[in-house]
Formats: sequence, C-alpha cells, structure tokens
Amino acid sequence: MTATERDITEDLIRDLLCEQHPDLADRPVKLGALGWDNQVWRLGDDLAVRLPWATRSADALLRKEHAWLPLLAPHLPLRIPVPQRLGEPSERFPRPWLVTTWVPGEPADRAPATRGAEAAVTLATFLTALHRPAPDGAPTGRDRGGPLADTAEHFTQALASATERGLIREPDAVRAVWEDAAAAPEWEGPRLWLHGDLHPANILTTNGTFSGVIDFGDLFAGDPACDLAAAWILLPDGAVDHFHESYRPSPDTATLRRARGWAVLRALSGIHIGDAGVHGRPGGKPTWGPPAHAALRRLTASVHR
Repeated sequence: MTATERDITEDLIRDLLCEQHPDLADRPVKLGALGWDNQVWRLGDDLAVRLPWATRSADALLRKEHAWLPLLAPHLPLRIPVPQRLGEPSERFPRPWLVTTWVPGEPADRAPATRGAEAAVTLATFLTALHRPAPDGAPTGRDRGGPLADTAEHFTQALASATERGLIREPDAVRAVWEDAAAAPEWEGPRLWLHGDLHPANILTTNGTFSGVIDFGDLFAGDPACDLAAAWILLPDGAVDHFHESYRPSPDTATLRRARGWAVLRALSGIHIGDAGVHGRPGGKPTWGPPAHAALRRLTASVHR
C-alpha cells in the first residue's frame, strides 16, 4: 500500500523540477524502476529522480543518502547513485526527493553474475573500499548489524513458514548454519561503513560481472559480517572462496561464521519474496527465489566443510 497520497507521474516530476530545479526540467523523463521505498525515474541519459512512495521511512533514508553518499562515492570502485540535488516537500509533493546520477546495468536478480572469479574480485574490491571506519555521527542499522542472536525470533518464524510451505528441504541444516553463526564471537573492531542491503536487486551487472551498486537507504556503520553475507547471495557456485581471498583485511573465522548467519536470513527472506511472486501475492518478486535457493544450498553445504 502506498504511503504517498497522490500518483507519481511524469507531469508531477516535471512540475517538481520546474519549481525547485528548473535547469533540469527540460530533460526527458521516463519510469525506470519501482523499488520497496522509492520510485526511480530516468532524467535524461545520466540522471535519475527518486521519490518515496511505499513507506514512510523512505523520507529519512533519502535524506541519509543525500548527507553521506557524496562523501563515500569518490572512494568506491563501482558506480553508485550519487545525490546531486535534494527536493524539499511542497504543495505538489509533501515529501523529500532526490536527483541522483543514473547507474546503468541490469539487476542481478534478472541478470546474475556468470563470470564467477571476476565478479568475486569485483565485489571484494568494492566492499574493501566501502568498509572503512565510520565517524561518530554515522547512522546505525534499522534491524541488522547488531548481535545475530537478536534475530532469533525472526529466524525461527521465517524458517518455520518456509518449511510449512515446502520451500525448505533440510530445515535442520539451515538451523545448524544459523545457530553456529549466532554462537560466534561478536565484532569487536571499529564500526565500519556498510551498504546493509546487498540483495540481488540492488546489485547491477554488465557482461556477466558486477558494474554498479544501488539503493543505499540502509547505509549504516557496524559489523562487516552483515555485508560479507553477500558473497553467498550474489556469486555463482565456486566463487565464494575467490571473494574471501580478495577481500581485505582477510576475514577471521568468527566474522565468516556471522556472515553465514546473515546470509541465511537474507536467503530466507528472498525465498519468501520469490514464492509470493510466483503465487501473485502482494510484495512478491519471482526473480528473487532462484538466487535465494542457490544461496541456501551453498550455505548448508558449507557447514560440513
């Protein structure tokens, strides 16, 4: 259900640009994507307009991106949507909005990485660059990045529901991975910058490898294990070890154990969203199911290594 009362249209976007950023108002406008929190509209060839539409929390997330991403972007080796202008609430649209750079590529849930070794090195290089100590004022995570044991209730419910639907073949193996992760020592290092939401729809590919990272609404500082979970979620079979060999500093055993736990949570979420898409339930995306199932298969195999 949308949290924005009026429809978002090309005419609305052009009106907003004329009102607040008239030098951009004559550019072509067309719908680019519908995300969980925001709609993304192409603005010419190199820019995009992001407007909140589906959640109330999106307003704060956009302002967070506007505040922090321009500082992080110069240090990152992949393209990201860098905020260029901030639109303020007005009579025409009572919520903030952003003009950002446009990042070309196809979402990995629709065009997964196929060049495994290259994709692994690319992802590791990106996260090595992103995972720098954050300043004291950096944001905290909404529902992730803390002790993995705090997610016990969410994990139990997600696993039980997936098992009841016949979506999980080996629930005991899934539980074993998560319990091992939850028992691992907590992160004692500095709070590092994290993307916080590295699922396949937020990673873009070109020619079989990663070319961009989008949607930094969950940007926060914390335990890098939350982001390192992406290796199991995003990479094809046989590429996870390449990722761990390329990421710096090399993750210790406890961090990898926690990362597996976060990956299990991400995979269970993707399995539910994918199943909802297959059966036409609200919020479902059928393209999320295959990578989530593949990730869970890799994770349950890893517990026996």
